[in-house]
Formats: sequence, C-alpha cells, structure tokens
Amino acid sequence: MPSSAAAAAPSAPLTATDYLKQVLTARVYDVAIESHLDPARSLSRRLHNKVLLKREDQQPVFSFKLRGAYNKMAHLSPEQLTKGVICASAGNHAQGVALAGQRLSSRAVIVMPTTTPQVKVDAVRALGGEVVLAGDSYSDAYEHAVKLQTEQGLTFIHPFDDPLVIAGQGTIGMEILRQHQGPLAAVFLAIGGGGLISGVGAYIKAVRPEIKVIGVQMRDSDAMAQSVGRGQLVTLPDVGLFADGTAVKRVGDETFRIASRVVDEFITVDTDAVCAAIKDVFIDTRSIVEPSGAMAVAAVKQYVATHKTKGESYVAILSGANMNFDRLRFVAERAEVGEEREALFAVTIPEARGSFRRFLEVIGGLPGGPRNVTEFNYRISDAAEHGHAHVFVGLTTAGRGESPRIAAAFEKAGFGALDLTHNELAKEHVRYMIGGRSPLAHDERLLRFVFPERPGALMKFLRLMQPSWNISLFNYRHEGADHGHILVGMQVPQSDDAAFHRFLDELGYSWAEETSNPAYRLFLQA
Repeated sequence: MPSSAAAAAPSAPLTATDYLKQVLTARVYDVAIESHLDPARSLSRRLHNKVLLKREDQQPVFSFKLRGAYNKMAHLSPEQLTKGVICASAGNHAQGVALAGQRLSSRAVIVMPTTTPQVKVDAVRALGGEVVLAGDSYSDAYEHAVKLQTEQGLTFIHPFDDPLVIAGQGTIGMEILRQHQGPLAAVFLAIGGGGLISGVGAYIKAVRPEIKVIGVQMRDSDAMAQSVGRGQLVTLPDVGLFADGTAVKRVGDETFRIASRVVDEFITVDTDAVCAAIKDVFIDTRSIVEPSGAMAVAAVKQYVATHKTKGESYVAILSGANMNFDRLRFVAERAEVGEEREALFAVTIPEARGSFRRFLEVIGGLPGGPRNVTEFNYRISDAAEHGHAHVFVGLTTAGRGESPRIAAAFEKAGFGALDLTHNELAKEHVRYMIGGRSPLAHDERLLRFVFPERPGALMKFLRLMQPSWNISLFNYRHEGADHGHILVGMQVPQSDDAAFHRFLDELGYSWAEETSNPAYRLFLQA
C-alpha cells in the first residue's frame, strides 16, 4: 500500500530523541482517557507471573486508534481542517478519525469497502463521519480515498505510517511507565501496520531500555515479523481475516524502520490461542475484546510457556473491543481448543458387534480421569466393506499436551487414531458436516475459501465456474464477521488444471487446497 504520510514527513528520519519529544508533547487527551493498567489476577495465578492489562478497550471508541488520529489532526492548520480530512478504513481508525473530526469541527470523509458490516458504518456516522462506500476490499477503498483526496483538497490521515500518528499511539507507553514504577520484564503489543509498537516501543526504549518490547502477529498476517527478519519490506500475497484489526499485507516505511530498532522479539499466535485469550480477559475483567485486542494476552501465555518464567511482570495492551456480537459463538467454540480443554480425533474402529461399547470403555479408562464426549460423528461408508469404520470424536481434556497421550492410548487399545486437535479443516468444517463419502464424487478437489459477506459473492463464484465442472460438496457457517469461511468440493478433471487455476485467479478470493488433508480423506473423500 502506498504511504500518503511521505509528503507530510520530514526530509530526514526522526531520531529516538525526536520521537521522545513528540510523544511527550502529543495532543491526545482532548479525546482519549489515560486508560487503566489493571491486574489480571486469575491469569497471573495460572501463569505464576504478574500480568497487567492496559485497557485501551475502554477508550471512547473502544480502541487506541483515536490517539494517533487526533494527534495528527490537531497539528493540521486551520485551513486544512476547514477543507477536511479523509481516510480509508473499515475499522477502529475510521472511528478515531470521525471522532477527531467532530471535536475539531472538521469534515471527516471515511471511505469504507462495500463489504463493511452495517454496524461499523453506523458507528462512524454516529460520530459525524461522512461515509463513502467504494470497492470490495480495503485496497479498493484506499485507491478511491486517494482519488477523493486529490479532487477535493482533503488531508489524508494515515492509519499508521505517519510520525504524528505514531507519537499519538506512543502516549500509551508513557502512561504504562508512569502507572507501573516497579520492575517490568516486557510489554506485549499487537502489530498490524506497526503504528502502535513503533510509538510505544520508541518511548519505552528511550526511557527504560531494559524492558523488552515484544511484537505479536497472527501466523497468517505477519508482515512486520517477515520484513524485520529479512531486513526489507515484505508484501504478503494474502492475510488472514480473523483478527481483522491487524490484517495488513504491507507495513509502513517508517514503522518498519522504527520496529527494526525497538522490537526485541516477535511472537506469532493462531486463531485458537486468541479465542482462548479473549476468554481469559473476560474471566478477569468481564469485558469482551476483539481478536486483535486479545493477541497480546495470547502471546504472554505463549512466552511464559516457552521461557518457563516465574515471578516476572508483563504488560499486555488490550488494543480494542469492537467485536461483532455474532462472532461470540465461534470464539467460545474455538476457545476450548485454544486452551486445549477439548481434543479432536479421527478414530478407526472395527465394524463389528460390541466395538462401539468397547471404544466407550477405553474412553472411560483413559489416563487422567473421567472425561466427557463433546462430539461424536459417524456415518456408514464403504469403509465398512473393509471391516472398519471412521468416527469423529471430541473429548474434554484437563489441559495442554494431552491429545497425543490420548491418541497413544487409543492405539494401544487397538483403535487407529489420528489427532485432529490442531487440524484447521477438521475444526472449521468437518465437525459440523453430515453425510460422508460418495462414490459419485470422482475428480473431486477440496478447497477452503474466504468469501466476502455480501450479496453476489456466491453468484460470482458460480458465474466464473466452467459449466462442465460440478460442485460436489459445500459447507458454510456464518461467524458474524465481514467474511465467511466456505468449504467447496469441485469435480475438476486433471486435464482442466490450467483452466482451474485461471478461475481461481479471476475469482480473487483467498483459498487453500485441502484435497490431501487427512480429515477429508477419512470422512469425506470418495
């Protein structure tokens, strides 16, 4: 993504001292509060370390983003404010710019993709933002915003790659060090474009360089970690959208420069770990944060497990709480797997009388005490002709690391077992599907897609398909986000391979092929 901050940035890069001064003089408190630094007592007991939560989820727009947006806009000239500002955003930055425009009596144009959920559009309008819907993606919205900026003489407010935006976010670091005077081992921060970690990291390293600054990214959206690791900016071909607040394909030029200097370590986390962290925050605060807001907590847990620390103090920044209510079902389901309170298995049992009873007896006698069956799926298939059947079973566990031992116990009892606890296809789709194998599904290819949640998304898929191809399997579950996860079986002969890949390219939806996934082979493949 091009950086519109470049025109406003000074010709020479800001030094560490420059950023320290910028943070100390940032104008954020006309709109932002000094958020609390609350102890996470339950989590701290479990981890045997003191975990403190920086409550940016309690800001007026439920996110830290208003700090940087307001600081940037407060430094504009009266003429610039009179003409107005513009940004491209479907999330927290949009609300920050809208609120800043309201407080500074400036027109604020917010360009959002047409796929943006109505609740987010309404939230921006409620703050006085002038919403313009354009394009199917953030990139489309950004290009339209740049066009409007030129046509109307507006000032672009970049979400992260601007020194004044970075300094505004850096006030969080200033507050943390003021609120916590004792020893502090590390501060954990989620990274999207890099504005938050650049501002907070620059301040902390200037004042308390012994404190570690640890950046957190989703495994499927780690542009900053890859860029710093390679020593050059990396543009990801695609990003995961579960933690949409940090789903950035390319970080900023300035944020990359700063992060390369101030970040001590990068940690990547997955969807299940973030869902478990959302639950951890709820237990300690009775508040629900968005996925990006919980990433830092997930990383604290992973850091402690990796380094076996005890008695240290950590700060996790809860960066936002703009969660769609409809997503809570998905989060609750995946939190159990993220905590490894549930394990999933494909188990092969003999297709004979008494096998099911003997299998349940093995479950009852598993090491670690009694456990509940959370899921059990079976359908007769052609496997029965070979004397065995495949069952999909979920079991409660007492904690991490049990699933391999349970699988080993099944094997010892004579039941073939495949541990699917960390198999994304199994967790996302197979466990919810009925039916089974079909001898009709020849030449079947299995793909997972991310569809935009908007009218016409499926029709586009069907329109681009060749008439000779057939859909042999389809699974979709609404998760309350602005995108949906779809599992599709398509009967495409090998001779059509080139045409098939042209279809995927023209479609433009994120996809992953799962034809060789063992969960598919056991339960669905013809």
